[in-house]
Amino acid sequence: MISKELLDIMCCPETKADLVLEGDFLISTDPVTRRKYRVEENIPVMLIDESVIMPEAEWKEIMKKHGKEV
Repeated sequence: MISKELLDIMCCPETKADLVLEGDFLISTDPVTRRKYRVEENIPVMLIDESVIMPEAEWKEIMKKHGKEV
């Protein structure tokens, strides 16, 4: 599990936006890129080339769940 302290200092490598933890993924709060980074064995894989761009509706649902404005 990624600690709250670590999550608070991490950011999206592309946009520097905050991240939210959703299951085994870190989701960028940037509404333009909507990048999703996987977490393997509690280690975030923060490579832009290996991230996935989320569909807008799915991203919005996750942001609302985490109390982020969309």
